Amino acid sequence: FQVPRSGQLGYGHRTEINKKIYRIGKSAKEDPNSAMTENDLTEKGITPLGGFSHYGEVTQDWVMVKGCVMGCRKRLITMRKSLLPQVSRK
Repeated sequence: FQVPRSGQLGYGHRTEINKKIYRIGKSAKEDPNSAMTENDLTEKGITPLGGFSHYGEVTQDWVMVKGCVMGCRKRLITMRKSLLPQVSRK
């Protein structure tokens, strides 16, 4: 169990399970081409030209997650292993 955190929407509204992690990248200082794949011809980082709107440039380590993450843009999020066992419905 986790302790509820203070916030306008409450703890239960900000809890999600089974988020798919697409990619984990290093900071721009350690790996300036962290967004490249094996098939890319261009060298590029995770930050687009001009930076992300209302955020800026990504300078720290980053995680690419499928879908959206609740909360404001720069809010710290806590990720942990799922408590529910992963079972197939087939």
